[in-house]
Formats: sequence, C-alpha cells, structure tokens
Amino acid sequence: MPLPSSAIVLCTLNAKYIHASLGLRYLLANMGSLTGQTVLREFTVRRKPQELLDELLALSPRIVGFGVYIWNVTETTALVRLLKAARPDVTVVLGGPEVSHEWAQQDIFQLADHLITGWGDISFPKLCEALLHGPQPLMKVIVGEQPELDQIALPYAHYTDADLAHRLLYVEASRGCPFKCEFCLSSLDKTAKAFPLDAFLAALDGLYQRGARNFKFVDRTFNLKIDTSVRILQFFLDRMADNLFVHFEVIPDHLPDRLKALIAQFPPGVLQLEVGVQTLNVEVQQAISRRQDNDQTLANLGWLVEHSQAHLHTDLIFGLPGESLDSIGAGFDRLHAVRPHEIQLGLLKRLRGTPIARHTLTHGMVYQARPPYTVLQTALLDAPTVQRLTRAARYWDLVANSGRFKRTLPALLQGGSAFAAFLAWSDWLWESTDKTQGLTPESLVDALFDYLTTQRALPVDGVRAMLLSDYVASGARARPACLRTVLPRPQAPVPRESARLLAQRQERHA
Repeated sequence: MPLPSSAIVLCTLNAKYIHASLGLRYLLANMGSLTGQTVLREFTVRRKPQELLDELLALSPRIVGFGVYIWNVTETTALVRLLKAARPDVTVVLGGPEVSHEWAQQDIFQLADHLITGWGDISFPKLCEALLHGPQPLMKVIVGEQPELDQIALPYAHYTDADLAHRLLYVEASRGCPFKCEFCLSSLDKTAKAFPLDAFLAALDGLYQRGARNFKFVDRTFNLKIDTSVRILQFFLDRMADNLFVHFEVIPDHLPDRLKALIAQFPPGVLQLEVGVQTLNVEVQQAISRRQDNDQTLANLGWLVEHSQAHLHTDLIFGLPGESLDSIGAGFDRLHAVRPHEIQLGLLKRLRGTPIARHTLTHGMVYQARPPYTVLQTALLDAPTVQRLTRAARYWDLVANSGRFKRTLPALLQGGSAFAAFLAWSDWLWESTDKTQGLTPESLVDALFDYLTTQRALPVDGVRAMLLSDYVASGARARPACLRTVLPRPQAPVPRESARLLAQRQERHA
C-alpha cells in the first residue's frame, strides 16, 4: 500500500508569523524520494497546543520532525506530550540548537523517539528512509552529518508565494563562524564555509523574479570574505527597487574600502547592518575569547553613520562575566557617541552547549533554569541590578529604538553620561508606573513631560514643543494629557506604513 502524502510532517513553532523557518525548508529540499510524502507545517508559539495537535492529527502522519529552539522549546514540549498521548505510534524526531546539547535531562527528549544533533540536512532524510522502509535505526540519538555545502540542496524554491508576500525570507551564503565568542553557539564551529556562490545567487535571483524583496541573511560573518560580500552587494545594487530590504550581520572591525564603496551606494531604507559589538571591555573580551579591535569597530560605525544610508542595528550584552555596572555604562557611552540608529540591549543567555558555562563558578554566574536562560546575577551585578538593567533595556526599546522621540531623546540623555542619564529615567519611570509592559506612546509622552520638567527642571514650553514635534512625526492619533492644549483632534486618518517599513520595524524588535 502506498504511503499517504503526509507520511512525514516537518513542524516548528515560530516566534511570530512573519518569521519563516529556513531549517525546515532545508530538510524539505533534501528529502529526495520522500519529498512527495513530506509536508511542512509552521505554527506560532501563541497558539494553543490542542489546536496544533488537531491540525497535525488531521494529516495522519507517521513521522513528525520538530525544529526546537530556545524560543519554542516549552510550547513544543507541550505539543509533543499531547501528540504522544493521542498517537503513541507516531514517531517523533527532534532537531535544532536547543536539543543538540545537554539534551539528556530535557523533558522533550524523554518524550521523543529520536534526536538528531547538529546538522539535519542529510541525516533526517536518511532516518526517515530507515523508519519507513528499514532497517530500523538502533540509536535514539543520532549525530548529524556535516556534508560539504555543495552536496546540500538549496531550499529557496520552497518559499511559497504567500511567504514572499507576507514574511521575512531568511537566506544564507555561508554556515559557521571562525570566531570563538563563548556566549554564542557558533563558537562550537571549526570555521565558516560558503555555499557555491553562483548557485546561491541564481537561487536568490529566482526569488527576486518571483517578487521577493525582503531578504534577511543569517550568516554570522557576512563580511568575512570580501570578494563574496562584494558580489552579493552588487547583486542587490543591480536589482534595486523601491521596496527592496536586505539585512546582513557584519563583523564590526572588518570594513575595507571595497565594501564601503558598495555600501555607500545603497539608498535609504534598503540596507540594514546588524553589528554585534557586545562589549567594549577588553578584559571581558579576553575572558570570553572574543577578538575585536574596539577602536576600529567604533571608527567603522562612525564612517557608516556619516557616509552611508545603511540602518545600523548594534548589539550590547549585559551580564557578561567580569563586567560591572560602571563598565557597562562606559561601553554604552562609547557606542552611543557614534550615533548608531539602534542599540539593542540584551541580557546574557547561557545557551545550552556554549563555553560560557566555564565561568559559572569563578564569576558567580546564576542563570534562569528555564528558557531563555538569562543571567539573574553575577559576582559584580547583584540580582536587583540585573533587574534594573532589564527594565532599562525595555524602556530603551520604547523610547530610543522605537524612533518615536528623536527630538526629545537628546534632552533626556544630556549630561556627562548618556547611560547614567537614561538609567536615572528608567528608575524614575519604574517607581512611577510599576510596569514595563502596556506603556502606550501617550503614557510615555506624559511621563517624559513630567520627568523632564520636574526632575530635570527643563523649561515647560521647550519640553512640550519637543514632545509635540515627536508625537506628530510618529503619526499617532490620540492626545496625551500634556499636549491637549496644543494638539488638535485629528481630522483625517494617518496613512498606513508600507508593508516594507512595517516588516523592518517588526523584525528589528522581534
């Protein structure tokens, strides 16, 4: 009897609908003779597990492969538990970074039938072939094979027209990373390897010809090999369109003139560069095996701000071993001084398998036991200070990274230290509101007005003028209390943002 078309289901729970799983599409592209019997189902973590179970059972699967990540392991565990209770005969196969290390004690591993650690592109199809046609596999845990990249079928044809219209498209020109930053899973890689460039660019062109205009590269080190970077940037320059958006993650201290010349040619709104600065403390960098020329990093960021239209999304990590509050503040101030468009402030996470664990005892590191495993305290940052930094990171997103307070933010940060100034505002806002969620743009306008006029003693009329300018520019339509005497009721609806700009904003804060 022939197998049903849904004998194999590839499944994952994305953080948001706008995300699309690149990993599952790689698996689907490499299923070989089993492709016609394999379907892909993506859900979101917000949906109820019982609803997801009903949809999976309707496919009458024999094998379900789950992509497991730090953001979905809790919800995926609940779904797998329901699936095995309802259909114990269904074979559950796990894969993904969250279950590739320290898996033995995980509940989801205990529930599953098989686990593939590491790469699954080749190993998952082989396992499915054995499960369906024999001989039956003997091992529960299978170490994923790492073939040469030219042996892996590219996945991009498996992005649907709906994906192209409504989702961010994840692509990769290379895998791996040559650097050994201990907080990152890529530190376990031996090096970075590139996919055959001609075949990759041909696949990108296929997506472009189908209407794709939104590309997010997941390469850890896009600008590692400049010849490759130049060809990819030129590919997009040759296909420039009003709604094109391209995102790259770049090494901050490696920006030769050839790359600068191409970056400078991109018009506003097209190119976004994610720059992982993480820390500017040299001793901390050495402790966590991070190689970075800080002066060159800041010089390159300054050049990008002054001479390109690229949107700069920079990252700092709070809570690294050996970093104090003063050190964090000093690093923030140096980065802020070069005026990147965004500074993403994140707490350190102890990802499973990462070498950062070796500092746990020596630096008093205490982490959450459950995902996302964020640091709770260190030898130099007690728990209240970590909570304080967590609130500040949230408020920074709302006030600075949102782009809603471009005129008011400099007034808020004025003084000897931008970090100290913002931390003082963060402390005041927490004491005043007792919340980090549910703060509307209107409530933030009123809070900023109160703080700047009372705590900073700035002129009332000047503060009101700044906030009015920012509020009108943001396109908001309600009327904050402090602006009711100067802001008329809106007479017409504010034009909606374009799909591209909305996608960019959602992705930046995902």
